[in-house]
Amino acid sequence: MSELSGPNAIAEETAQLTERVALSNKHALELMIGSQQIVLEEMLFASNELLDRTRTETHLLAEFVSKLAGVHSVKGIQTMIQECAQHQLDFIRRDCDRLFRHGQRLIDASVSLVGQRWRN
Repeated sequence: MSELSGPNAIAEETAQLTERVALSNKHALELMIGSQQIVLEEMLFASNELLDRTRTETHLLAEFVSKLAGVHSVKGIQTMIQECAQHQLDFIRRDCDRLFRHGQRLIDASVSLVGQRWRN
């Protein structure tokens, strides 16, 4: 009779299988917790971004209205609109850069979360 067909071999194989299942469950739990943490961080980031964006847009509108109130000629209106448009474009560029960097960090965190599980 071969050594693999004995009761000790079956018990050892069962123990190894149980250990692999426990390790898989542990990795699945860590992945779920990590994913939940990333989702919660994203929700917090989105709410902060929405509040910041609203505050900034309100400030830009107030600045536009105050400049518009101070203009007394058509040439002044044209200059004011160019300045405000440039200011708005600069704001959009900075906002897009910030969102791009955040997206990069999110992708890195997600890849490291999944990559950690595959290495183990």
